[in-house]
Amino acid sequence: MAEPLQTPVATRVFLASRNAKKLGEMQRILRETLPTLEVLGLDDVVEYAEPVEDQPDFEGNALVKARAGHRATGLPTLADDSGICVDALNGMPGVLSARWSGTSKSDQRNNELLLEQLADVPDERRGAEFRCAVAFVHSGPDGDVVEQVVDGVMRGRVIRELRGEGGFGYDVLFVPDEQDGELTSAEMSSEQKDAISHRGKSLRKVAPLVTAALGGVSTGSTSRAPITGD
Repeated sequence: MAEPLQTPVATRVFLASRNAKKLGEMQRILRETLPTLEVLGLDDVVEYAEPVEDQPDFEGNALVKARAGHRATGLPTLADDSGICVDALNGMPGVLSARWSGTSKSDQRNNELLLEQLADVPDERRGAEFRCAVAFVHSGPDGDVVEQVVDGVMRGRVIRELRGEGGFGYDVLFVPDEQDGELTSAEMSSEQKDAISHRGKSLRKVAPLVTAALGGVSTGSTSRAPITGD
């Protein structure tokens, strides 16, 4: 007698972010490896005290957020920190990318300030790269907390105007190298951007780690995470 078909069990991981575009991007890329994955964000779990991102590098900030999220929810937790590092500014804004123009975190003001700071920099010296670190914190088989960090880089250059409606952050002024044309990240389709982006590269590195940690078992049936109402 043929065995009954097994319906895949949806798995859950927690991403310590409220950024809807980032949540969608992470779920889209991770589902290439885990088709049933559900990514929960900060608005999907009971509120907890979010840590200050005060580390000197992307890896440190990602770990701080992932540790706090795992402690608060009990779910396997992903957190990322990313930013743009401009050659002519000695790698800045770097970890300060989100608040480059002030603590209110305005993409528009950040972009305008960066263009102003690079106004006199010639095109051949406007090289830059997006960097992303993704931290994954989860409970191992023996109950010990496991911490893993991966990273990704997307090289390109900063142009002199804002172009495109997609993406977020500095995507509107960044032209990646890994393409045949001259599109900004904000002018690319989701599929084009995912294939070459710093976050796409780091998520493809972390996806096998998530798969191994989940072990094919639904986190919904074993987690102690306090989830808000659907």
